[in-house]
Amino acid sequence: MTTPGRQRRRLTATETDLDVRRQLAFLISVYQSSDAHDAEMALDELSLLVETAGSDPIDETVLRRPRLDPATFIGNGQAAELAQRTRALDVDVVVFDNSLTPTQQRNLQKIFHCDVVDRTAVILDIFAQHATSAAGMLQVELAQLRYLAPRLRGKGTELSRLAGGIGTRGPGESKLETDRRRIAGRITKLEKELTHISRVRATQAKSRERSGQFRMALVGYTNAGKSTLLNALTDADALTEDQLFSTLDATVRRMEMPGRDWLVSDTVGFVRSLPHELVEAFRSTLYEVSGADLLLHVVDGSDPEPERQVAAVREVLSQIDAHEIPQVLAVNKSDSADPNTIRRLLASHRPSIALSATEGTGIDKLKSLLVEVARSHARVVELRIPYDHSRIVSELHELGEVIEQSHEERFTRLRVRLSPAVADRFTDYQL
Repeated sequence: MTTPGRQRRRLTATETDLDVRRQLAFLISVYQSSDAHDAEMALDELSLLVETAGSDPIDETVLRRPRLDPATFIGNGQAAELAQRTRALDVDVVVFDNSLTPTQQRNLQKIFHCDVVDRTAVILDIFAQHATSAAGMLQVELAQLRYLAPRLRGKGTELSRLAGGIGTRGPGESKLETDRRRIAGRITKLEKELTHISRVRATQAKSRERSGQFRMALVGYTNAGKSTLLNALTDADALTEDQLFSTLDATVRRMEMPGRDWLVSDTVGFVRSLPHELVEAFRSTLYEVSGADLLLHVVDGSDPEPERQVAAVREVLSQIDAHEIPQVLAVNKSDSADPNTIRRLLASHRPSIALSATEGTGIDKLKSLLVEVARSHARVVELRIPYDHSRIVSELHELGEVIEQSHEERFTRLRVRLSPAVADRFTDYQL
């Protein structure tokens, strides 16, 4: 664990050791129920998150606490016992899978004599490292400041120096001090900038709505293969990495479908207990989801417990009021999944389909299913269009599927299958 020939210096949240690139992390998952399985599964995911954040998990423990300690979360005795263990391992950071209050975090750092962070800090740190667009960086900084503000009181340091490890990186201003008033001012400024971005995106979305193009959003657990599937569906070149949260900014592509093209967007991956700060900060990006006509929910069929992924995604969809949008479940990575798991998922979630985005198998069947589901949720309306509004007839042929068309004395009469959003635009002509 120790670099030969020199004393290894521990990183802290207020200094950077340029000689040590990766922290050594000790992981802790605390549960209150009688079932330890959930806590163990949570540790597996936390380990992946910590590795993605740039640290090396070297040990872990699962603790059962019938009652959580308001001061130290796990109690002074248990904290002191674990502190001896972490010091023997020369640990740099202790990571809790649970959420810690600012007071609990400060008290634990005094006991462990190293950085102590929680799951939210790890996820925020990953987002900070992956944000590349201007909007993405603003959203991450806002989420970080909302999280850090109550935790920085009395430290007498600067955010610009917080670059030591997990929970300390980000695109924040280099000279921004931790004074709460200054942070509050920065938060207000970021909120205004993101409100402007939200308005621009809403205007763009309304423009796409007026165009009548069908909009589908890919949603799913992080690393489920959404970007790979987007590439397979649209011949796009979206970034694909075997890494959590490789996609933060929405990517919109055109997909050729029978009759007319669809707009398809890839969005940020969800995760169990996605921090509230991130959901709020990324609302403008997640608008691509809440404004879609159809959701393609991608789940990793090779995951040991894919139902947990499905539940976590649906929880976030509820938070952003997108849970009532029609969904198709795409069980991805079917080439490496247990056949029994595939059958169970397909049986319990309808409509659904198994595929492999990497191998390209099942893509044509998926497109057929998407068309079928879109049609089943479309509205068939009867319209009478005056002859002097003939441009409307041409528009309806472009926007929907004309089932019947006949001519009366002063009107063109049509039965048209339209998406609900498009149908609402022609209420004045409906019979």
